Amino acid sequence: MQRWGISERNLPPDAEIHFREPSRWQTYRWQIALIVGVIILQAGLISRLLYERGRRRYAEVQARQRMSELARVNRFSTAGELTASIAHEINQPLGAIQTNAETMELMLRSPSLEIDEIKEIAADIRRDQERASEVIRRLRSMLRKAPFESSDIDLNELVRETEEFLSALAVARQVELNNSLAPMPLPIRADRIQLQQVILNLIVNAMDAMSDMPEAERKITIRTTRINGLAEVSISDAGPGIPPDKVKEVFEPFFTTKKEGMGIGLSIARTIVEAHDGRIWADNQTTGAAFYIRLPLT
Repeated sequence: MQRWGISERNLPPDAEIHFREPSRWQTYRWQIALIVGVIILQAGLISRLLYERGRRRYAEVQARQRMSELARVNRFSTAGELTASIAHEINQPLGAIQTNAETMELMLRSPSLEIDEIKEIAADIRRDQERASEVIRRLRSMLRKAPFESSDIDLNELVRETEEFLSALAVARQVELNNSLAPMPLPIRADRIQLQQVILNLIVNAMDAMSDMPEAERKITIRTTRINGLAEVSISDAGPGIPPDKVKEVFEPFFTTKKEGMGIGLSIARTIVEAHDGRIWADNQTTGAAFYIRLPLT
């Protein structure tokens, strides 16, 4: 039948066929069924993993958004504490601008104009205006609502900017701010606003810890260094330190040693640092406490 191309459909209904070669399904039925079953199982597992991955990504996005909102609330709370300092820092250049403007007005009324002095006054006014604008820019940058945005920054530069932002508060609270920055740049990839918030909170907490100490002993030291491919910043104070049994609890939500504290500042700080693949911890020194942050270098 195969030789002459005769189809089985052309045979009588009662015909019997001998020596028929079995089909692949008849020969390998169990093997094919097993392979198909394994493929279906793998497809199901892959689909489940993709679904769980999508849910995890969605949860991560939601958690990051909640973290950003909570961090922004904390920034508003910190800004409230800095109100007097910010007002003082803005009033200084505004007062200088007013004095220079009045002086220039008197000089313009004079019959003999001193052009060089007027140019110097105009330059002073421009410099003070830029100084006031910079304070407002920093405040707006700290309070603005923005998603988590990583960018390449220098940790040393960020520390300097944060220290300058808190300089007026340090003067108002009679706290001496010192820094010891690494001689080389420390390039990291981070969200500038959120990481600055962490450093700012740690410095303000250090000021609070020394509020009952004599003025001459209120000192805060900020250090940056490079350790085995990591950038480290430490904020140490000369306060009473952390109770030894509470060192591991300071980053837990709602844990606080302040009378009016909410206990979320350090918890938010840890969440932000961990979102940058970093690590934050606290330790007691001979005098006072120190907080350390380590971040991967780019």
